[in-house]
Amino acid sequence: MSLGEKVLAQYETYINPGLARLLRFMGLSAVEREAAGTIVTDSEGKRMIDCVGGYGTFAFGHKHPQIVQAVAEQLQRMPLSSKVMLSQPMADLAEKLARITPGDLTYTFVCNSGTEAVEGAIKLARIATGKTKIISMIHSFHGKTLGSLSASGKDLYREPFAPLLDGFVHVPFGDAERLETVMDDQTAAVLVEPIQGEAGVILPPVGYLRRVRELCDRHGALLIADEVQTGMGRTGRIFACEEEQVVPDILCLAKALGGGVMPIGAFIARPSLYEPYIHAPLLHTSTFGGNPLACAAANAAIDLLLEERLYEQAKQKGDYLIAKLRLLADRYPGTVQEIRGRGLLIGIEFVNEEIGGLVMSELIQNGVLTAFALNNLRVTRMEPPLTISKQEIDQVAEAFANALAASLPLTQIS
Repeated sequence: MSLGEKVLAQYETYINPGLARLLRFMGLSAVEREAAGTIVTDSEGKRMIDCVGGYGTFAFGHKHPQIVQAVAEQLQRMPLSSKVMLSQPMADLAEKLARITPGDLTYTFVCNSGTEAVEGAIKLARIATGKTKIISMIHSFHGKTLGSLSASGKDLYREPFAPLLDGFVHVPFGDAERLETVMDDQTAAVLVEPIQGEAGVILPPVGYLRRVRELCDRHGALLIADEVQTGMGRTGRIFACEEEQVVPDILCLAKALGGGVMPIGAFIARPSLYEPYIHAPLLHTSTFGGNPLACAAANAAIDLLLEERLYEQAKQKGDYLIAKLRLLADRYPGTVQEIRGRGLLIGIEFVNEEIGGLVMSELIQNGVLTAFALNNLRVTRMEPPLTISKQEIDQVAEAFANALAASLPLTQIS
């Protein structure tokens, strides 16, 4: 029995038989062994360019030396917090986030993941406004804990857990007129991704986010920007909301914030919203949130983002990769419906799921890791590290060409 079959058998017996069947069906039986930079190496020594990027986690690549060193040094000093004494790594992180986030975003709560960041933002919006209604978008993805799931806009993941939390309303993404029709004096907040990631990398119309900001101001509602996937330079700006010079009232972060080394999440809010938590600072807490190891990783990641201006690299490299992918797609008509994105958040929408599945499988065979968008199986997304080289981008494009060529027989069938 190969190592891959052994691990799949362990998945079947001890983790989830359905997940094991899905991975087996997709041909994903390789066992990851190690990773560095943009490369993941499996147990048999095959090297793969990582264009999944942990769904946006590995903006700095795998085990970036500067981030690993910061975590290793903190590990030797103090891995976890006493929780009753002051933590310099967390204080440093909060100060850095206040400096790099737009506008007057100031107060940070540090947690462990994106869904926790969204949960915290929802709670803050409700307690700060005294209102309960939260408006989010159809096909959005905000996490799978109960509050975040209530906000997420995919019935497939929501319905098995009904009834979810009351007070959540969903409207089409990018449609400011429809949003306006459901806003009222009971609206606590509008929760929106600047670009919908799991929906298939959906970009809104130009001016949409500014219009949402205006509507929130008119109705006395808060604007929550979920930048868990788009933040930390991914889209060519440090934060995607900066594309339209929009300052949200609360901004959610995770994924790349941990530098690809530690899990961490955070939400950052305007000072005016924090009065309830100032009067009762223990209303919202987390045992492991703000732990020194994760904060050390985040501090090093922010330093690296600014020092190397990786957000600018994301724009340049993204423009280059998108142009190459579109050129190749034109050579293979009947395979790709659209290629879209901003920076190094790129979605490739195929004409159907079958072609998309075959292309993804062929990409993996050609040494490129990709994955479906969770809420749209016709879309394969590419989220490589922002540190990817031009030579590696060319290798990804060559693998894409080979994969499209292999999919041509399916276009004749369909």
